Amino acid sequence: MEISNILMDLVETATGGGFIVILLSVVFLVAGFVMLIKGADMFVDGASKVAVKLKVPLIVIGLTIVAFGTSAPEAAISITSSCQGNAGIAVGNVIGSNIMNILIILGISALFAVLPVKKTTFMYEIPFVVLITVVLLLLGLDGDVSFFDALVLVGLFVAFFVYLIILAKKGEGGGEDEIAPLTEKDTVPKMILFILLGLAMIVFGSDFTVTGATKIAEAIGVDSRLIGLTIVAFGTSLPELVTCITAAKKNAADIAIGNIIGSNIFNILFVLGLAGLVSPNPIGFQPVFIIDAIVAIFSAVLLWLCVLKDRKLGRAGGIIMILCYAAYFVYLLLQPMIFANA
Repeated sequence: MEISNILMDLVETATGGGFIVILLSVVFLVAGFVMLIKGADMFVDGASKVAVKLKVPLIVIGLTIVAFGTSAPEAAISITSSCQGNAGIAVGNVIGSNIMNILIILGISALFAVLPVKKTTFMYEIPFVVLITVVLLLLGLDGDVSFFDALVLVGLFVAFFVYLIILAKKGEGGGEDEIAPLTEKDTVPKMILFILLGLAMIVFGSDFTVTGATKIAEAIGVDSRLIGLTIVAFGTSLPELVTCITAAKKNAADIAIGNIIGSNIFNILFVLGLAGLVSPNPIGFQPVFIIDAIVAIFSAVLLWLCVLKDRKLGRAGGIIMILCYAAYFVYLLLQPMIFANA
């Protein structure tokens, strides 16, 4: 889907580039984010209600449709950018989203309410995030995420999915509370239209976002990796931010950390795994991503340490996380100079 590139080329030809192109790139980026988030919401709503009408168990809906919907923005961005040969955004979006999910989203949410951690999340899921991030780092040390590497990630995703099913059967799974109840207006044709519109918005949204982010990076002379790690990562993490803060305010904070950790696992295993399988070429893993991956590992370990004492993330832990992200952001800004002088 190259509609955004065609539009951008027409504007560049007509104006000769410059400020107008930068302004249009920002418009594309914002419009892309809006389409991604709204599209994912429409897809989840429509698909969930169709599944309910077809009497599909709520557990299955929660573990498949809802889980996919929350990772749809990251998946669409990474697949689109990898197919366009922009590995900086493909990998940067995933790693950047995972770092931001823990240090910024949980950090900010912890300022609103104490966030309790379920026993399974503390014992298994947070350590699993550390493990799969280490695996991603090791797979990327040779300079790319190949088709075989993607198979490894997808295999781990299948194992995690089986784990979720086991939890759900024990009554510890989630997702059902995110499914809206049916009304008389929720006919199957209407819901199918929602599904198709949602998917279309996800596809077009990812196209506009990648094009806008790439053009902004080119215009201001920064690496697309930085854009992927920051602006694109923040945009695709907006649903998680809204969900966590809303949950904290509604005294339902117990779902916040579990949802974020689940999202991080999906991002690495499902998003990058799927992107690696469909990309015509291996996804490039730049040497500088090694430090970013280490920061992602550190973020998960820091979260585990912050909740080690009583399995709760309080305001102090939230402040530490926000300060850690601030330090990482300063590194991102100074990184070109650091490596230039190395």
